[in-house]
Amino acid sequence: MRAANSLDKLARFFRNSRDMKTRTPPVLITLALICFVLLPNAQAVVPAPDGGYPNFTTAEGQNALFGLTTGAGNTGVGWYSLFSDTTANFNTGVGAGTLVLNTGDSNTAIGAAALLLNTTGTENVAVGTDALVYNETGSNNTATGAFALFNNITGDNNTALGLNALQNNITGTGNTALGGGALGTNTGSNNTAVGLLAGLAVTTASNVICIGTSGNDVSNSCFIGNIFGSTSSNGVAVLVNSNGRLGTMTSSARFKDEIKPIDKASEALFALKPVSFRYKKEIDPARTSQFGLVAEEVEKVNPDLVVRDKEGKPYTVRYDAVNAMLLNEFLKEHRKTQELEATIAKQQKDLQATATHQQKQIEALSAGLQKVSAQLETKKPAPQVVNNP
Repeated sequence: MRAANSLDKLARFFRNSRDMKTRTPPVLITLALICFVLLPNAQAVVPAPDGGYPNFTTAEGQNALFGLTTGAGNTGVGWYSLFSDTTANFNTGVGAGTLVLNTGDSNTAIGAAALLLNTTGTENVAVGTDALVYNETGSNNTATGAFALFNNITGDNNTALGLNALQNNITGTGNTALGGGALGTNTGSNNTAVGLLAGLAVTTASNVICIGTSGNDVSNSCFIGNIFGSTSSNGVAVLVNSNGRLGTMTSSARFKDEIKPIDKASEALFALKPVSFRYKKEIDPARTSQFGLVAEEVEKVNPDLVVRDKEGKPYTVRYDAVNAMLLNEFLKEHRKTQELEATIAKQQKDLQATATHQQKQIEALSAGLQKVSAQLETKKPAPQVVNNP
């Protein structure tokens, strides 16, 4: 009874710390556990029970599985491990204070104070010092690493792997953090972070994916590090469809059917209306000036140039197709230019030939005239001298 009263005091100490602006630091938790060990009224049966018990139960350590009645398949190894468990089943606590207040089923705690304050939460896994230490009713959580999911209380279906991963999560659900400090400041839900300190800037946002970067606190967003500013020579652009699938465009004929010239279809470009615009503030806080097309307007011209969202609404423009159509129109104009240049060149050649022929005629005529002139000169009568007295 005295041990139980002392344990109640310890539990109240940790629960009261939740009302403070900051949580109890891990070092204070450790000191509190040490002080509790030294309480003179916390002595149990000496020597402590050892070995296996009915209903597939194993208890080893001071007051391990102290209150067990009908619960089956439990293993408590360590000081006060699974102390409050009475009828719960299939729990495993290895380490001082693991699952000390637990009454739920199928929890696994390995490490000092892991799942220390868990009450009715089920199917949790905590491996590491103070992992899931504050969890009470949250279920289906997995925390591997010291202080992983440290502050979680009611959040469900979270996975944290790494030191301090998801450390500040309290009620958020469906989060996945892989890496030391990943999503360390998160309290939102359905976020995924991979990498050291990945997702550290995500606090209240939800549905955020961060890979190798701290990201931003913007819901329904994705951030991937080491891409911007990194040149990939001879690479191809990566595209994403409305289902979130990433991929690249291929131009090989072996992947295509019904190949034929665009012909006049590209003339639809002449009906498009390029515009300047700014994205709404929630999309681009900087409100940078942009240039492009409006999907709804493009749809009126050619529906095949529009990409649609999951609801079938116009979402964006297939600028790659627009580029292909622009190329077709350019080539058409280029062919016209070539034909015109060929015509002009032929005309110039014909004119040159005509000019050359005319020049020869002029030269021949000039030569004839000179010859006639010479002949006339030779036939002129000799001048007569008149003797005028």
